[in-house]
Amino acid sequence: MPRVSRRAVLIGSASLAASPALDAVAASPYVDVVVVGAGAAGIAAGRRLAAAGRRFVIVEGNDRVGGRCVTDTQTFGVPYDRGAHWIHMPDINPVAKLAGVAKLDVYPAPAGQRLRIGRRFAREGEMEDFLAALVRTNRAIAEAARGKNDVSCAQALPKDLGELRPAVEFVLGPFGCARDLADVSAYDFARSAERDVDAFCRQGLGALVAKLADGLPVQLSTPATMINWSPRSNLTIETTKGRFEASAVIVTASTALLAAGKLKFNPPLPKRHLDAIGKLPLGSYDHIALELDGNPLGLQGDELMFEKATSNRTAALLARVSGSSLCLVDVGGRFGASLAAQGESAMVAFASDWLADLFGPEVKKAVKRTTATNWAKEPWALGAFSAATVGGQPSRRILMEPLSGRIYFAGEAAHETLWGTVGGAWESGERAADAILKRFAPAPRISRPRKR
Repeated sequence: MPRVSRRAVLIGSASLAASPALDAVAASPYVDVVVVGAGAAGIAAGRRLAAAGRRFVIVEGNDRVGGRCVTDTQTFGVPYDRGAHWIHMPDINPVAKLAGVAKLDVYPAPAGQRLRIGRRFAREGEMEDFLAALVRTNRAIAEAARGKNDVSCAQALPKDLGELRPAVEFVLGPFGCARDLADVSAYDFARSAERDVDAFCRQGLGALVAKLADGLPVQLSTPATMINWSPRSNLTIETTKGRFEASAVIVTASTALLAAGKLKFNPPLPKRHLDAIGKLPLGSYDHIALELDGNPLGLQGDELMFEKATSNRTAALLARVSGSSLCLVDVGGRFGASLAAQGESAMVAFASDWLADLFGPEVKKAVKRTTATNWAKEPWALGAFSAATVGGQPSRRILMEPLSGRIYFAGEAAHETLWGTVGGAWESGERAADAILKRFAPAPRISRPRKR
């Protein structure tokens, strides 16, 4: 299938290139704050700083804004979120609340999910058993998290899950955490906030996040390479296109990028922070998108479906996204990572075969255009979202600690209860900006001549 360029398919880049604020900042290397990364956390921080009248710049390595939130409108002719898609707890989600400002449509997701057992849907009693197993497992992990020592979520699983165990493990692990439960801290899992009410943005969550960046001084294709924060010198941020001097910097790069050393620090980060970054690795979560002619699955718009799996070789189905013919087969965890490593053709083949096994071979004839993501290979992400390893839950709090009052970290990994979510990333960006603003005197007011 012919591929179009990323710049052509992604929403939100063009409007920033001509920003007057960007021109003003680019003319001088001296700013109050440099924000590294134009994802949800960086945009949230930028909006806070802009509202306070501060001089700042957002430097972004990619050729677009949004980070792990990106909407593609060209591949299928309808909005397709290549990254984050779910808006959790929309009544209190800061991004959902701003949808009206952005003039985009956020609508509630259908309640609940369905379970496929072979070629049929679970009956009422079977569905009740599945939901009860999920509840019991959540409670068991929460109980384990009250213990003196952290354990993996897999160690806390009830012993009597029986045939439902693979499905329960997938829903709570790869689907919910982007990692197998054996790789997730029970402490971290138990601390996560409820995410049982959801919504979607009709134009795409990536489009919404990008819209909220309009007017901010963003320099695209400008990765930060070095942060010099020696107490004996000024704070400087080196980029591929020049240097900035600032009073503070907000780093929103993913923990995977930081662990890979793509952004260096002089002097190096303290071991405490380096260890924290290492204990918050990004998991694997990818969309395999299939355009299905007609409605061969017989599902309603935005219906979520799992299968009563017999192994970890399984997926989740989000059918008819926003009422379109687009269906997302989502894979994650160890199986998802191994599948993504085989390439897009293998991912599409798995999704087609998986649907055919559940709905019959005729489904394959309805498949039209296809694509798949591979977030592990996205150079400015290197993964999906964070889940703490065993013993790693306190690392989120450590990552939130500023260094020398000048370096602040933000992003989904720097949130103790909303990790792995766009809302959590947004809140962390606002929190970092607020902490910096408290250290500054109020911005000088610009006097305006009175009208006569």
